[in-house]
Amino acid sequence: MTDVTAAYAGRAAEYTDLLGSMSAVHPSDRQLVESWADAVRGRALDAGCGPGHWTNHLDGRGLDVRGIDLVPSFIDHARATYPEVRFGVGSIDHLDEPDASLGGVLSWFSTIHHEPERIGAPLAEFARTLRPGGLLLLGYFDGISTEPFDHAVVRAYRWPAEELHRLLQAVGFDVIETHRRTAEGQRPVGAILCRRRTLYLP
Repeated sequence: MTDVTAAYAGRAAEYTDLLGSMSAVHPSDRQLVESWADAVRGRALDAGCGPGHWTNHLDGRGLDVRGIDLVPSFIDHARATYPEVRFGVGSIDHLDEPDASLGGVLSWFSTIHHEPERIGAPLAEFARTLRPGGLLLLGYFDGISTEPFDHAVVRAYRWPAEELHRLLQAVGFDVIETHRRTAEGQRPVGAILCRRRTLYLP
């Protein structure tokens, strides 16, 4: 179990109570994710699903979606709360999916704790498992430079959109849209929608 997994496991109940429902979701985030889901063709993965509320919401909208997370207590909660939805313990760095098998991947703030030298692993896995034309929606903390900050659970990173664009393009994505949101008293956040360009070549 990694330090990040252990940190979330220790605060899973608190996190779920505070953020683990659709009522806690910002309206613009909901619109972005629903728009992504409406454009997905085929199976989708909620990669780093946490307590499972997004996975359940998307399943309820008719998306063929499965949620994975590395924190077992999140998956236990998700399975108990949404028994009709598919969940499993799994790492976004090593996805249990065949090459080019998915139509969509939602990575909603699931890479925020990856150090700059490690973030390439999940991005490459998203590219590997998405078929050509498949859609990735990546949520992240926005900043003018790549730098760590003290997240409520464990250290996380801010990223400039341009740097994420470069990394995504390097593993085979074409960036379609970038969204940024700022609000008083809140950290700036962003979301990048991109399309899988070619088959993954290891």
